[in-house]
Amino acid sequence: MRIEKVTLLILVLIVGFVSCKKDDDAGSTVVEIRDRGEQQIADNDSIIKYLSTHYFNKSDFDGNTNPKIADLRITEITTENISADADSILINQLRDVNTNPDGKLVKYETVFADTNYEYYVLILNEGYSEAPSPTFADNILVTYEGFTLDNEVFDSSILPVEFDLIGDGVNTAGLVPIWRKVLPRFKTAEGFVEQPDGLVEYYNHGTGVMFAPSGLGYFATTSAGIPSYSPLIFKFELFKKYENDHDGDGVPSYMEDIDGDGEFTINYDDLSGDDTDDDTDGDGTPDYIDIDDDGDGIATIYEDIDEDGDPTNDDTNGNTIPNYRDPEDTLSNLDND
Repeated sequence: MRIEKVTLLILVLIVGFVSCKKDDDAGSTVVEIRDRGEQQIADNDSIIKYLSTHYFNKSDFDGNTNPKIADLRITEITTENISADADSILINQLRDVNTNPDGKLVKYETVFADTNYEYYVLILNEGYSEAPSPTFADNILVTYEGFTLDNEVFDSSILPVEFDLIGDGVNTAGLVPIWRKVLPRFKTAEGFVEQPDGLVEYYNHGTGVMFAPSGLGYFATTSAGIPSYSPLIFKFELFKKYENDHDGDGVPSYMEDIDGDGEFTINYDDLSGDDTDDDTDGDGTPDYIDIDDDGDGIATIYEDIDEDGDPTNDDTNGNTIPNYRDPEDTLSNLDND
């Protein structure tokens, strides 16, 4: 019996060692960090190829102010199913002010991580013209479907779900960058109707498809089975937006984008607190999650001198810098008492 027990113990130890070794090996994969500019060129080529070899059911969306992504079908071209000059081929919908002013596919450019990026958006409906658009720092209510250029779906939601576009860097993570580049280009819904089953159906809302290079997606990291350096496609419907004030200081988060680049960035090599990034006091915390933006010991919310709920219009010393961003001006509304 003792020999059998010893043999069993040895076998258990061997199995445990092999299992741990496999886990270690599986987690030791190192992804080479590629040059962003070079990867953007490769990704754009891949996206153009996809746009040139796929078409959508365009006729179902012409003049449709209430389009549903569930009704959108993107199909790969074969020699039998469509002619090369059909306007439903995605690339043939590329908007051009001279040759195709009404095209639904628009190419945009942006700078992210010091890299020039191109991305494409298929605009199925811009949304209600009098409705607001989200800013890059707001919360949004959407339905969506995300898939790769191989048409493999990696995530979706058929019911409306709320996301923070930028995240607060602590409790919530923002969406990948392409979302905050694209969603502000659309409007929210005109209204909604509550159905007998209790579900809410929105109408005349922003609806589209975004085609993102990996640099505006997950880039070198993997997520939910998405390989590194994967261009991504997202269908989406935008219903509502909610303005964020992540640090509760009375200044909407989008207004704390000091350098106006649509991102919250810090130059850690130069924490001088100048206007080239979004950290007024140079403490390493961007203003949108910093309750004391200028580091003067007075919380931003108390630098709303006239107590109108807006600290941005209070400039006590008249130097054109509002108190909450001026460390030389330490007056507060607490002094009113």
